[in-house]
Amino acid sequence: MVKEIKTPRGVIVVGKNGRAELKFNANFGRTWTRRYSEAQSFVDSTVLARCEPYTPKLTGMLILSGSLGTEIGSGEVKWIAPYSRKQYYLRRKPGTQTGPLRGPYWFHRMKSVHGTSIIEGAKKIAGGKKDK
Repeated sequence: MVKEIKTPRGVIVVGKNGRAELKFNANFGRTWTRRYSEAQSFVDSTVLARCEPYTPKLTGMLILSGSLGTEIGSGEVKWIAPYSRKQYYLRRKPGTQTGPLRGPYWFHRMKSVHGTSIIEGAKKIAGGKKDK
């Protein structure tokens, strides 16, 4: 009697003689690496897009510095304007910088609103399971 244990990474086959043989799925690494890369690109670009309405805006350079400082797919979103850090931690109420949502801690405020949907989108792209 031949028994098989199947996983996405490969198959373990136990033959009639009782010997087990492991057969790796040759496409596993390529497939999952591509899926994870696509999911990371989705997260990076979505974070930039969703942070835009929360980012302080006088000339728009702070927002553009996020696009310039971020390599989509790298896993790091950076606002590289020299004054980014000061604007991020500045003690000012949201809505005082040319928009009702704009102000300090823009990433954290965006994440509290959109974080779950970004994670769910990445899971869908990567082929992960949804949380119950």
